[in-house]
This record gives sequence, C-alpha cells and structure tokens, in this order.
Amino acid sequence: MLGGSSHPNLTRLICRNLTIEQGEVISKKFSNGETRIEIQDSVREKDVFIVQSGCGNVNDNFIELLIMIAACKTASAKRVTAVLPLFPYSRQPDVPHAASLTGAPSISTKKEQYTFESAPGTPRPLSRNGVFGETSNIPPPTPNFNLLERASTKNLRNPVPNKPFMPTSIVTNSASTNIPTVDAYGKTDSGYKQWVAQNGTLIANLMSTAGADRMITMDLHDPQFQGFFNIPVDNLYSKPLLKHYIMDYIPNYHECVIVLPDSGGAKRATSLADALGCSFALIHKERRAMAAKSPPSTAASGASAGSMIPPAMVKQPSYSGTNASMVATTMLVGEVKDKVCVLVDDLVDTSYTITRAAKLLKDQGAKYVYALVTHGVFSGDAINRVNKSAIDKVITTNSVPQVDHVNQIKNEKLEVLDISRILAESIRRIHNGESVSMLFDHGW
Repeated sequence: MLGGSSHPNLTRLICRNLTIEQGEVISKKFSNGETRIEIQDSVREKDVFIVQSGCGNVNDNFIELLIMIAACKTASAKRVTAVLPLFPYSRQPDVPHAASLTGAPSISTKKEQYTFESAPGTPRPLSRNGVFGETSNIPPPTPNFNLLERASTKNLRNPVPNKPFMPTSIVTNSASTNIPTVDAYGKTDSGYKQWVAQNGTLIANLMSTAGADRMITMDLHDPQFQGFFNIPVDNLYSKPLLKHYIMDYIPNYHECVIVLPDSGGAKRATSLADALGCSFALIHKERRAMAAKSPPSTAASGASAGSMIPPAMVKQPSYSGTNASMVATTMLVGEVKDKVCVLVDDLVDTSYTITRAAKLLKDQGAKYVYALVTHGVFSGDAINRVNKSAIDKVITTNSVPQVDHVNQIKNEKLEVLDISRILAESIRRIHNGESVSMLFDHGW
C-alpha cells in the first residue's frame, strides 16, 4: 500500500483495516515545482495499490500519481492498481459556474440583427493566384483599347482598376449560410458546444501509459466515464453507506422524501428511494429564456382551473447580460410539505446547486433538510454558502480531507462517514481474486 500526498489519513485508515504496513514514499518538489518520487520499499513482483484522491491541487496530485505508477512499473511491480476515491477530471460541467448567472444551461437567444460572420473571420477560398479574397472564376474586366494597342499589350498584365468589382456570391452549400450563433460559453442553439476539450480520453490514456493495470474509484460523476479506459475499472457505490445512515439516524425514514437537486443523477437517487421505500421528488432547472421587456399580459389570469400548474415554480431574479436579460425557472416535482427531505448528490463543489435546492424545499414547506453527498469538495465560498443556507445537516464521506471543513462549518452541521472499510475490502478482494460485486449492493 502506497499513498500520495493528497489524502494521507485515508491511506492510514485503509492500512489499519487491512492490518498491513504502509509503504514508505518520499515525495519532494524542486524549486521550479517539478515532482520527485522515491519509493523506499521493494515492489518487485508485488501487487501494488496507490491511494491518491483528486482533491486539493488536482494537477500536482495527478502528476504525482502518474510518477508513482511509472516508478512502480520501472521497479518491476507485478500489478499496479490506482485507488482514486474522487476521480479527477471526470466532471466537466456543460456550463462553467459563474456567480452572476443562475447556473442553468444556457441557450442562445434570438437577436434583432445577425452578422453571419465567424469569430474570428473565416478567410475566403484561395484564388488561382494564391491571394485570399479574390474570386478565381470571374474574368477580369476588358480595358477599352483599340486593336493596335491590344496587339502591342497582349503579353502585358491587365491593368488593375482603382475600385475592384465585387461580384455577387452564389452559395450552393446551405450549411454555410446558416451559421449558428454561439454564446459566451461556446454553446449553440442545438446544444453543441465548441471550444471545449473533453478530457476523459486524455486522462484514461495518461494512466494507461504510465502503467496502471487497474483502477478503483467511487461514485463517478458520469458512469460512462469507465468506457474511456482499456483497463478494468471498479466504480464502487456509496449507496449502501448512505442507505444505512438514513435507516439508523433519520427518525421515521419511511416518511422522508429523497430529493434530487438536479436531473444529473436521477438513477442514483431513484435507486436509493426504491431501496428505502421512500417517496421521490425532483428539482428541475429549466433553460434560460429572454426576459420580457414589457410587463406580462394579464390575459392569462383567467385561465381555467383545470389547467396543469407545476407543484412549485420559482423564478430567479433576472440577470443582465451584454445584450439581453436572462431568467431561470426552477420547478419542484413532488410533494415535500411538512416532510423530512434528503437531498442526494454525488459531489458538492461550490455548493451552489444544493443550497439553492434547500431554499426551494424550505419555501415549499419542508420540515427538515438533510444533504447527503459522496464527495464534499467545498471549494471557493462553499463553506460560507452552507453556513448561511437552509440546509440543517450535511453528510459527506472522507473521500477528500474533511478536517478543515468540519472546523469551519458551524453548529456541527457537517458529519463525515468513513469509506476506508469499503475501499479496504475491495482492495483485499481484488488482491485475492475474489468478486467485488457484493460491495455494490451491500457495502461493507
């Protein structure tokens, strides 16, 4: 068992559950920031497990993991397994978080004027002379010379007019005229996003090239991320751990409501609700739309009583952009009045989504709000948001270091669950060639 510098406490807990000694690794940095790794123990023909979580300085920790994997393979290790409780770069959001925006996926709104030009401008095709912008299939204008002057100047270059004539361009490819408008995040009306590199394949190739033979992680943000790897990936679930916590520590858990703060992990939350026999609710964030420039019409006030109205709809304040104001609509689908609500999510980073969801639940009459998250990163001003939010209790795991977060979150609002037993049991089973599937449903 070797451990990186990202989460040494978790490595010690795993070794204590396995009743083995942790291998000694010396990690240093040069003055220019380069990482230097020395493995003090012999790993020749050994089954090596390296624990490194994707938290803190993510890039430095990931490079350190790659160097440790390569060092073990160079030292003739039999097999190297990377244990990443929080896998880095598995979460690439559709829209980067911005405090001035609502966080909902953005779409391009209709404009009053269109330029139909790329940014930056696309050069026109090359002409026969190799000059951009000149049309090659249009003959040059014939100068008004007599026959003798034409005979004497037939071998000379045709004179260039002072104001060149620009012919009408007839485009036969309709796609070139329907240039989609692109918003500030590089997203078009169709949902296709430009200028963004999806790093899944790159991260998988880096780990495979470094020499990793297997990977263990927990609650990947996108389960299909496993498809980028050509090595076995064990994606452990925190559902058994969260299920036991709800059953043991939430009174009358059968009457609570499992709430999903967004539509990303619906399958994860519905499976937990089915296992507990609880009801389920969903918070849906609609896409942004152009804010009305004039007051809304009152004609809709006389709508029939039988028309369908969402159970809860909260319109966020409008945010002024460069050309138009944007509004976001949040809908709660389900009944939460006088109920104990349990928000379930896989990761809390800026805590923007989950704190807004808690406020919506309290506005709709929820009695108590729990937040169960697997990976509590709490970056930026997330701690301050949680302290001032309507969340009554936050439950997370020690997949990332939580010592500082426990001290910063007030009123003992944060509780940390230990996942070292699950990781230790998966390591033991993989080392002995046993099945790991039992851990997916029952935990350890």
